[in-house]
Amino acid sequence: MTSRFSFDLLGGDGRCAARLGRVHTAHGVIDTPVFMPVGTLGTVKGLTPAQLEEIGATIILGNTYHLYLRPGMEVVEALGGLHKMAAWPHPILTDSGGFQVFSLRHRAKIEEHGVTFASHLDGSRHLLTPEGAIHIQETLGSDIMMAFDECPPAGAHPRVVTRAMERTSRWARRCVDARTREDSALFGIVQGGVDRDLRERSARDLTSLPFEGFALGGLSVGEAREATWDSVESAAPLLPEDKPRYLMGVGTPEDLLVCVGLGIDMFDCVLPTRHARNARIMTADGDYNLRNARFRLDDRPLSPGCECYACRNFSRGYLRHLHKANEVLFNTLASLHNVYYLLDLMRGARAAIAVGDYLDYQRELLARRATSDPQDGDAPGGA
Repeated sequence: MTSRFSFDLLGGDGRCAARLGRVHTAHGVIDTPVFMPVGTLGTVKGLTPAQLEEIGATIILGNTYHLYLRPGMEVVEALGGLHKMAAWPHPILTDSGGFQVFSLRHRAKIEEHGVTFASHLDGSRHLLTPEGAIHIQETLGSDIMMAFDECPPAGAHPRVVTRAMERTSRWARRCVDARTREDSALFGIVQGGVDRDLRERSARDLTSLPFEGFALGGLSVGEAREATWDSVESAAPLLPEDKPRYLMGVGTPEDLLVCVGLGIDMFDCVLPTRHARNARIMTADGDYNLRNARFRLDDRPLSPGCECYACRNFSRGYLRHLHKANEVLFNTLASLHNVYYLLDLMRGARAAIAVGDYLDYQRELLARRATSDPQDGDAPGGA
């Protein structure tokens, strides 16, 4: 099957595994490494498409499970597909629903043919299969679809992790067989927990299939951060050099900085908008909680030197007031800043890789976040 999807590996740092690339899709080009804001229900919470474009977002995510339940595929089809419905003319990646099987596993029964689950909205019963996940994503009009996978929890018994990895491989083959659209790329998901041998087996199985890209799934689900990094370091080199590498659901600045250096091209996470709704502000000098009373009279921007709209126009004291008053505008401005910060972090990474200076860029920013002044926040470098 031909596809309008392609990936150009433009170069690397030379001193580490950091890569510079360009992804071509039916709805536009994505320069990598890239952070992808998450729009679970067809919208990045608190932000308009115009705001996302202004801060440099080139791709967003949608969620198969949630969009299938609400508004439903009949509505999405009637409104012209996810791109038109959401007024986002740029690339969209959709996950397959596999992570929701993990996060809502108390509502789900996993069997070989698929997963039966109870809707978190009304308790109604539904069956999601590999074939169904592909059909939903093709209906949404995804530029990048994810294969349906089973994500075991951190600390699961080795037999459980092995069974999930093997089932993921079998489901991957069914996803490949089910696809029909030439304009939707399909990525396979490597599973195996933090077991290196299982990850190697999974990568070997999946790279034998005609996927346009590959993801590392089942990480940052409760294991120690160092275990995540160790798994990425061992698994990333197992993936083809000429296809994009995606680390799913990982989005702290530390994770991005370390894992770009390990050869990862694509990242996503709900963290920046979730943090924003909880008044946690992300900056190069560490994260802080704007609820803290010390910011009541603070006339500085959220992050001095930041060029986002919120920082160019408003003070910490004013934004703290908005949050304390439950004003909706706070969520928009804080989300705008946090998403901008991660997008800008990746812009800086791309520039550093281009001149062979990524390790210095990484070391400087990791050191700044690790040694930030606690008077500027309540938890230096905290997530």
